[in-house]
Amino acid sequence: MLIILTAVDQVSINFNQENEIKLKSLNIAEIDKYIEEEQFAKGSMLPKIEACKLFVLNTNKQAIITSLLSAKDALNGKSGTLIKLS
Repeated sequence: MLIILTAVDQVSINFNQENEIKLKSLNIAEIDKYIEEEQFAKGSMLPKIEACKLFVLNTNKQAIITSLLSAKDALNGKSGTLIKLS
C-alpha cells in the first residue's frame, strides 16, 4: 500500500467551496473524471492523485491520501481517501 501524507484528512472535490465533498474512496474511473473536471489543484492535490493512480494501476494494490494526524485512522478505514482500481 502507498500512503501519501498531506495537509488534509481526505481528498475533496469543490475544495474550499460551499459544496465541498470529502471523498472516502476513489477508483480509477472517478479519478479520470475529476481530473478532466480539473477538481484537483495542479500544484497541490493533482500530483498526489496521479501518483496514487499510477501506483494502483501498476501494482493492483491500494493507496491512501490523508494527513499525518489521521494516518493511523486511515489505515483502519476511519479516515483518509482510499484509492483503488475499481
